[in-house]
Parts: sequence; C-alpha cells; structure tokens
Amino acid sequence: MSNAPLISTNLALSRGIKCKCPQCGEGNLFSGILKPANKCRACGLDYSFFDIGDGGIVFVIMIVGFFITGAALYANIVWEWAIWKHLLVWPMLTTVLSIALLRPLKGCLITLQYAYKAANGNEKL
Repeated sequence: MSNAPLISTNLALSRGIKCKCPQCGEGNLFSGILKPANKCRACGLDYSFFDIGDGGIVFVIMIVGFFITGAALYANIVWEWAIWKHLLVWPMLTTVLSIALLRPLKGCLITLQYAYKAANGNEKL
C-alpha cells in the first residue's frame, strides 16, 4: 500500500482555491455557496467521501482573527482611533474577509482530503 498522494499538493491547493474538481480540475466542487456537489459533472467523481466538518471555518477564524487583531492594535497605537471608528471598521472588515475566505479554504481542504486519500478514522484501510 502506497502513501503517495493521488495528485501533488500544489495541484490540489490550486484546484481547491479555484473550487474545481480535485480529480480532473474541470467540474465545479460546489453546487451552492458552500454545499459540495454530489459528483463532478466533467469526470463523474463521487464527492460523497468529503468530510471536512468545521475545518474550513477554523482556518478562517485563525487567519482573519490574526490580521484583524493586528490591524486594530496598529490603528489604536499609531493613529489613536476613537472607539466609534473601531466599531465601524473591524466588524465589517471581519465579515467581508470571512465570507471571502471560507469557500476557497473549504475547497482546499476537500481537494487535500482527496489528494491524500483521507478516510474516516474508524475505517480500516
């Protein structure tokens, strides 16, 4: 049994960011905004093996939280913003960044799961 990935990590990440099928790179990965399609329209790959749970949102929280916290501290220390500016800018920017990053990050996790043949922890390989 080989541990080699089905596709390279770079190719998996590229297809994930584009939200394309991990196998062929042609079909759409999602049927809705965040709901994976049942199968690829181009190659017929069954998407039922996907199970990333809340993994995408965890990465979004960590990435967006890091940048927003740093930017808010910078604005407060360097420009000495009033509290109303913080309340106006940061919640809106956090929402926009979170929505923008969630779909591509979820796509990356799905394509990496395919590339490395990830399975449920209870299944025998």
